[in-house]
Amino acid sequence: MAGEASASAGGELDARSRRILSLFDQLERESIDLHTFFEFVGGNPPAAREAVLDAVAALAKRSLLAADRGGDFFRRTEEGRLALAGPRDITLYTREGCHLCDEARTQILSIIGEFGAQLHEVDIDDDPALNDRYTNDVPVILVGRKMVAQHRLDGMRLRRELQEAKRLQ
Repeated sequence: MAGEASASAGGELDARSRRILSLFDQLERESIDLHTFFEFVGGNPPAAREAVLDAVAALAKRSLLAADRGGDFFRRTEEGRLALAGPRDITLYTREGCHLCDEARTQILSIIGEFGAQLHEVDIDDDPALNDRYTNDVPVILVGRKMVAQHRLDGMRLRRELQEAKRLQ
C-alpha cells in the first residue's frame, strides 16, 4: 500500500493524497491530526489506517505536508495547496503596503469573472519560506502552478493564460 501514496512519474497525486490535501479546505483548518485523516480519508481498519499513514509520510517527504505543533498534527504547505490548484486558479503572492500588489489585485479582479477563475491571495510575510523566496519580488502571480508575472502584471498575458486554461478544460 505504500506505493499507493506516491505520485505518478508526472508528479500527479493519487486520490488518497488529494483527499488528504483537500481536507484542509473542507474542514477550514490550518492543522489536522492523524485521527482526523483516519476519520475522513481512511477509516479505522488497520490496513486503511496504514494506507493513510503511508500517504501522509509520502506527502511530507514531498514537502506538501509538514509536521505541526508536535505529535501527530500536520499542516499543508503552500506547495501542498498549489498541488491542488486548478488551471484557472490564480495565486497572488503579496505583502501589506505593496502598491504593485494592489495594482495587480485590481487588474486580476477586473479579469477573473470573464473566465470563472478564482483568486487566492497569500501574504508572503506569513510564511517564512515564501518570504525567503519572494521577499524582493512581490507581487508574484501564478495561474495554476505556472508563474505568469513578477513585479508587474501584464493583463493581456493573464487573459491569454486563462483563455488557454479554459480551452483545455
